[in-house]
Amino acid sequence: MRYLCGLLLAGAGLLACHPAAAPRRSLTFWAMGVEGEEVRTLVPEFEQRYPGTRVIVQSIPWSAAHEKLLTAFAGGALPDVAQLGNTWLPEFQAIGALLPLDQLIASSGTIRADTYFPGIWETNRMGDRIYGIPWYVDTRVLFYRIDLFRQAGISHPPSTWEEWLETCERVRQARPGTYPVFFPLIYTEWQVPLLFVLQNNGILLADGNARGALDDPRTVEALRHYLRFFERGHAPTRMTEFANLLQAFASGNIAMMITGPWNVGELRRRYPALESQWTTTPLPGHKNRLSVAGGSSLVIFSTCSNHELAWKWIEFLSEPASQFRFFQLTGDLPPRKDSWQLGIREDPKMTAFYEQLSAVASMPKIAEWEQVAVKIQEHLEAVVLGRRTLEEAIPLLNRDLDAILEKRRWLLTKGLLAE
Repeated sequence: MRYLCGLLLAGAGLLACHPAAAPRRSLTFWAMGVEGEEVRTLVPEFEQRYPGTRVIVQSIPWSAAHEKLLTAFAGGALPDVAQLGNTWLPEFQAIGALLPLDQLIASSGTIRADTYFPGIWETNRMGDRIYGIPWYVDTRVLFYRIDLFRQAGISHPPSTWEEWLETCERVRQARPGTYPVFFPLIYTEWQVPLLFVLQNNGILLADGNARGALDDPRTVEALRHYLRFFERGHAPTRMTEFANLLQAFASGNIAMMITGPWNVGELRRRYPALESQWTTTPLPGHKNRLSVAGGSSLVIFSTCSNHELAWKWIEFLSEPASQFRFFQLTGDLPPRKDSWQLGIREDPKMTAFYEQLSAVASMPKIAEWEQVAVKIQEHLEAVVLGRRTLEEAIPLLNRDLDAILEKRRWLLTKGLLAE
């Protein structure tokens, strides 16, 4: 017994000589869709680099993410860091949910604006402050069937609007029954008609982005050109005509489509034998060759209690090696140009995306953008389907946009919102 007591006392003495282990620091991170699942693979490396740190990842379906974030804001239950679609940033910045990152960027040895595609970086700027760091990028390019072009005697993809229409004519002549191009007509795919507006230097909103401006002559001209593809039978007007877009592309029922980088991987996975028969190219243009700047950013919420740790997590995810690993896991394209040099740019199917990302622009940075975009697509679909003319649709569309933006106008008149 005396021996046992001695051991216990000795053990107590040894414990007293060593400080208690440092308490673990936890960080909550919300991410959406496949990104939320795959980012877990990167967590162990971060936790090993910063011992005593735990990253708690919550994966949220995209369909529920917006409402869940707003509910968490209202209930004071936001995470520390989150993935945020860059068209959502203006809304969450407007309600005061986001931490400005300028001081953290200024002191960072990892994150510098000049390493990012400029148009993508600017999607995170509201006024004179940066509120998000691009995590991955998304833009639209033209996918086309090399073999179908060859059958039509076409040796290169179109680079202008006029060449694009001519290419469509030649494909139809060579392959009757084939649609030369596919433009989506569903509300979540609003990008295509607005690409035409961007490329003609048109505008969508006026008066501090508080009123509809679809009657701007440049915008009208751009939309007329977009509609020509449907009027001439180059693009299908019924989305039910093809049960699966990629299958239609692979079978040769569609020769061209405007879509994003995720479909590179999907085509390779589903139709590996077709690899040499299709490729990508930057969008045909008019006054410019702009595409939409899309993707997601990493934000720190203003309620976060540990800005230093949150910023270390964002820096880690922004390192070129982390971005390249994330690309391998998800197929998401890195926003940093130096990350592409690790092996992505050499992929001939990805070259067009690298080139296009140097010519992208964001949509109006307003909290109501999602509603505005859906309404534009809704009215344009009615024109495509012959329910009304463009001349009839534009005043109705401007009226609807004015209604959506009524609160924004009031806030501007009261000086409660910067233009």
